[in-house]
Amino acid sequence: MDLSAYFAIILGSLFINNFVLARFLGLCPFVGVSQKTDEALSMGMAVTFVMTLASAVTWGIYHYVLLPGDETGHNILSFVIGNKLSLVPTLKNVSYILVIAALVQLVEIVMRKTSPALYRALGIYLPLITTNCAVMGVALLNTTDAPRRLNFLEATIQGFSAGAGFMLAMLLMSAIRERLALSEVPESLRGLPVAFISAAMMALAFLGFGGILGTG
Repeated sequence: MDLSAYFAIILGSLFINNFVLARFLGLCPFVGVSQKTDEALSMGMAVTFVMTLASAVTWGIYHYVLLPGDETGHNILSFVIGNKLSLVPTLKNVSYILVIAALVQLVEIVMRKTSPALYRALGIYLPLITTNCAVMGVALLNTTDAPRRLNFLEATIQGFSAGAGFMLAMLLMSAIRERLALSEVPESLRGLPVAFISAAMMALAFLGFGGILGTG
């Protein structure tokens, strides 16, 4: 087992290719739920949970259901549809969305039972994880859009690291916005304008991590 490959995936997902600050995915909850640190942490944990499980499940669907049997050697539908037929173009997006929606529903049920106040505070942004392009993006980057074929552990680690990177960006942004709420900001920049300026500066700062793995 090459540990350096796993380390590169973790470092890349956290800093170099951060889904929010480098790929600009998941900006809706990033801006909408980053006013308070506790809400940002809860949203980050929910997204990390969904990303991790979605990565594991969609990897299995991609390799054992969607790909033709002659590519995987053990496709469970090969005996029904034949080894030469790939279901990737037809069912990829549909199956991935169904998996993500089911996981988000699970998170909603658990959060509603365990923390009703937090569930109400997150509001519409919690079910919007279903349509969060960052979650769909990590599923695609683990399968069809991966630069090389990832194994199950690599895909799961990449999903978890992407979620952790999302949570890191959320926490940094919430800390900045809480500080800005106590500062004298020009009226024309209060609220979203100064939030977008702060996010842009954070993205520029994260560009500095690009040279760590020789990608900058």
